[in-house]
Amino acid sequence: MTQKLDTLQAALESVLGGRIARLQRERGELTLTVKAADYADVATTLRDHPQLKFEQLIDLCGLDMSSYKDLPWDGLRYCTVSHLLSVTLNWRLRLKVYAPDDDVPVVASLTPIWSSANWFERESFDMYGIIYEGHNDLRRILTDYGFIGHPMRKDFPVSGHVEMRYDAESRRVIYQPVTIEPREITPRVIREDNYGGLH
Repeated sequence: MTQKLDTLQAALESVLGGRIARLQRERGELTLTVKAADYADVATTLRDHPQLKFEQLIDLCGLDMSSYKDLPWDGLRYCTVSHLLSVTLNWRLRLKVYAPDDDVPVVASLTPIWSSANWFERESFDMYGIIYEGHNDLRRILTDYGFIGHPMRKDFPVSGHVEMRYDAESRRVIYQPVTIEPREITPRVIREDNYGGLH
């Protein structure tokens, strides 16, 4: 495994050169981080270069790094991580890019390079609000069309104010104020000093 990673790392360094922002080797895997401006170009090179041949994108997800490992994060907030596979050369690579603007996170879409990125990018847009420039159908995929916000962002409120349900009488989905009463979820042993007769 180490020899294979050595070969892949050498190929990446040789082919990509200065377009590598960071190349990290950890737990038997390589993670390549690139700048947003180089993202689509690097992805195309990873797919087409004969020394790399990453024919498949097998996963893509968004990340909100604002409190990574429950610590304050000093860097760009939104990240897209892709997992690539070369069937021909039998190796894998993790590709990371950070959106340069935290207020309006935008990175290039990988759908023109790997069509499998389509629904993954839609999910990342829906959950994190990352905009994939060049995606031909970037719309919500998991939440309702009228949903406001992006629920996987770390600043998204845990308890909402509106709920939706199907109303059989009007034969449509309706929105109404939340009907669930807030409840105490702290265990009794923590809440009550004398629980169980112990003093």
